[in-house]
Amino acid sequence: MPAEVALLGRVFDKLKLEQGSPDTLDTIASRIIANYMAGIKDEAELVSLSRWPLRR
Repeated sequence: MPAEVALLGRVFDKLKLEQGSPDTLDTIASRIIANYMAGIKDEAELVSLSRWPLRR
């Protein structure tokens, strides 16, 4: 569990630096968690996919 939280934290930190706007932080977090729950466990893939809106 601590390793999972660390992974999600690293992905969030990378994306928040790219996005810049504090208004988008909730959206970024939601994308990361949704992608992780969908089975994406690779850090680079999580970063890449979480840059884009979720496809439903």
